[in-house]
Amino acid sequence: MTRQAPLVALAVASVISIGGTRLSTIAIPWLVLTTTGSPLLTGLAGFAEMLPYVLAKALAGPMIDRVGARRISIVSDVLSTLAVALVPLLFWLGWLSIWALLPAVALIGVLRAPSDAAKQALVPSIAAAGEMPLERVTGVMGASDRIAGTIGAASAGVLIALLGPAPALLVNALAFCLSGLVIAFGIRASAAQVAKGEGASSYRADFAAGWAVLSSEPVLKWMVIMIAITNLFDQAYAIVLLPVWIKTAGLDVAWVGIFLAAFSAGAIVGATIAAVIGHRLPRLAIYIAGFFFAGPLPMATLALNFPLPVILTILPISGFAAGFLNPIIGAILFERIPGPMVGRVIALVGADLVPDAIWRALCGPAGGQCGHRRGHGSDRSALPLRGPDATAATELSPDGASSSAAGMISTAALGAKLAIFPGIA
Repeated sequence: MTRQAPLVALAVASVISIGGTRLSTIAIPWLVLTTTGSPLLTGLAGFAEMLPYVLAKALAGPMIDRVGARRISIVSDVLSTLAVALVPLLFWLGWLSIWALLPAVALIGVLRAPSDAAKQALVPSIAAAGEMPLERVTGVMGASDRIAGTIGAASAGVLIALLGPAPALLVNALAFCLSGLVIAFGIRASAAQVAKGEGASSYRADFAAGWAVLSSEPVLKWMVIMIAITNLFDQAYAIVLLPVWIKTAGLDVAWVGIFLAAFSAGAIVGATIAAVIGHRLPRLAIYIAGFFFAGPLPMATLALNFPLPVILTILPISGFAAGFLNPIIGAILFERIPGPMVGRVIALVGADLVPDAIWRALCGPAGGQCGHRRGHGSDRSALPLRGPDATAATELSPDGASSSAAGMISTAALGAKLAIFPGIA
């Protein structure tokens, strides 16, 4: 096994699992929206997964440091496979009411959170085993995350249109299974080892120790606060502001996906280049420039109503600069986290996803901009999903996939909005 093999395995596993997760991020709200017609219940479904996810991720840190990031990632992926497969199973059995779906998606969030945190916690040990700069590993992971988001969003639109949202979740279940296998066979236990803390302690003491590191280290603390704030603006831009601008400009909803894809394409290129040369660049200058190009510049082009060709030129440039952020931020974070506490601290950093969860609950998918239709079908295998405001159960048969081009475009646009702006931590 070459020195780079563990990094390749981690990147491939991340692409597979994140791509599958992006699919469920679209499929589950779309299932609720098309069957109940209720934006409120749709937002509630997104919130039902994200809030448990954030809490479970923050609380999983001590377990990751005790058991090992590699082992937690594998076990969590296996359990996530079973949890995601439960939704289409209940769907086909006709037992999937909205009130059964909400606990199911909460379980999915709880089980996949430790895997995501564990994969992040593997970064320092992978870099050390391969004798690579941290910026190279974090750059590869940043590019992998954005590639996975783009592929997952695009494939979600097609799969949901062809199969329907519930059956499409089987692809997400398969993705988790493959991710666990790649980690199990692609990363040796020796390559994932980190220094252990001294002596045995309680879970509460371990968690408190991780929180103490995060809260007492000024760079870590203020960086996490800044990331949380900028993620909130990113979600406002992607879920609300951009769709509103597109609609006001008289453009089709497909332009939302085009705008975000242009930004994402530049970000993928930037992250890839940063993986190669990031360790040689001045961090502060890249940090400031990256945040300026990532947020204020794209928003200013819309606020000032720049011509469409100018916006489409600026967006890839902004994405390219933003692509350098993840490698720099990741390297700074890992350099300041003591080896025995990587799992605890990096899991707590994941709490910056709280603004994302709030926005999904408040705005629903696509900020309420995507059109929707009620599902149909009346055979015995139909699925009733009744909302509180519904006068009759709305049904969707297991083979009742949307066949309209508009539905596919709207689904793909929704995927772009939820997937191309991943948390930058």
